[in-house]
Amino acid sequence: MITIHSFTFNPVQENTYVLFDETGECVIIDPGMYDSSEQNEFVRFIKDNRLKPVALLNTHCHYDHVFGNRFVYDNWGLKPQFHEGELVVLHAIPGYLPQMGLQYDLSPQPETFLVTGDLVSFGSSRLEVIFAPGHSPGHICFYASKEAFLIGGDVLFYGSIGRTDLPGGNYSQLITSIREGLLVLPEDCKVYPGHGPSTTIGFEKQHNPFLR
Repeated sequence: MITIHSFTFNPVQENTYVLFDETGECVIIDPGMYDSSEQNEFVRFIKDNRLKPVALLNTHCHYDHVFGNRFVYDNWGLKPQFHEGELVVLHAIPGYLPQMGLQYDLSPQPETFLVTGDLVSFGSSRLEVIFAPGHSPGHICFYASKEAFLIGGDVLFYGSIGRTDLPGGNYSQLITSIREGLLVLPEDCKVYPGHGPSTTIGFEKQHNPFLR
């Protein structure tokens, strides 16, 4: 059984997730830790729970979701895994982030790219990759069918959807990704987004104004 622990990190309040099971192995998804206090909080959780990080995953590569990629690599030797379409997004960060007054330690480059249908395994558990572009060109989500939850990144939010006005964004593509990739999941599937509170597929089907 997978346990999910979330942190809210960095100036834009991004959700960072650690998923682990009874073996103690864990995956880190979208590490957003920005300063030393957030880094220390994260390390303390890993140590207190005697976890062994075995994979670093990014739903996409906007700066707030990769702030901690270098930190994770420096501490546990893990290189990020994401969709190849996000490389251009990752490489663009140093060109604009200083203008926002934010610091950024360069992320290591991936050795493995993920595509839809891939399985990410850790301990006795696994996650299925779902390709869901629109918010960014290579956005992916991670679905645990056994436990019925989705780590959704910035695709579907409680009562809302990801923004599409950033470079590489596409509104119609995002809506298609949600309808064809996410709304086909069980209605009780819990969605853990990149910002804000969790929701369910069933709730968003009924109440999300962007999906009516």
